[in-house]
Amino acid sequence: MKSGFVAIIGRPNAGKSTLLNTILGEKIAITTPKAQTTRNAILGIYNREDLQIVFIDTPGIHKAETNLGSYMNKEALSQAAGVDVIYYIADGSRGLRDEDQEILEKLFSYEIPVFYLVNKTDVMSRDELIERLAYAGKNYDFAEIIPISALSNDNIDDLLETTEKYLHDDIRYFPEDAVSSMSRDFRISEIIREKVIMNTEQEVPHLAACQVEEVKETEKKMYIEATIICNKPGHKGIIIGRGGSMLKKINDAASKDLKELFGKKIILSLYVRVEEDWLNKDKRLFELGYFRGDQDE
Repeated sequence: MKSGFVAIIGRPNAGKSTLLNTILGEKIAITTPKAQTTRNAILGIYNREDLQIVFIDTPGIHKAETNLGSYMNKEALSQAAGVDVIYYIADGSRGLRDEDQEILEKLFSYEIPVFYLVNKTDVMSRDELIERLAYAGKNYDFAEIIPISALSNDNIDDLLETTEKYLHDDIRYFPEDAVSSMSRDFRISEIIREKVIMNTEQEVPHLAACQVEEVKETEKKMYIEATIICNKPGHKGIIIGRGGSMLKKINDAASKDLKELFGKKIILSLYVRVEEDWLNKDKRLFELGYFRGDQDE
């Protein structure tokens, strides 16, 4: 058999998490149309009888304005070191831009094969696609250039087949039935945060986090208590909504996804707490699982 590690790198909204979920056929990473949804590296495990690929979905690399933003950028780039293949995924309708060049220079310095995945071919014309492929081939030293649609599952089988050629390990790093290495509480908190992102607007989604306080399980039910942390008092009112309407909407949507994930009835209790400027407090970022003390400039 063959096995290895692949890091999925790109700018916000390139389709990284959608690609991971499509490959695995299961929702491992939360996805929304809003930038900077992914904050941590997410491990997803693709298994076949003769193949295991450990995919690492990473936060979108962006111009950081907070300690959390800096963490996300470092988290993304640090995952590229030591893998077997790097997927650099970009929105094909936008093409490669100056901000991509800086990231790619860093990735090429690792001397690891970099695949350029031209994503969202389902919304591109043939002429646009040819232009993107020609530009990338002329200006960058990619190991492979592969057009895909992560959303429509276009060309994903070819992508996996090509990736397999670059893998050289022959051991299974995770059990054959494993799909993710992420903890139960992490997956719960991410699903709740996804519903906050999807149902709130402007700056609120980017300034909110979720912390699981307690989980109790029986054979048929799961009792969950979690806190949504926001940055400003005004955001708390938005998340709760008039008469608690928004919080109920978030609760109902999260409970539905959690029921599908765990196969049990969900009794979810959500609370909202204001922690001003939590995005710039390293200790709090560490407690929420975002900050690692070993991340140096």
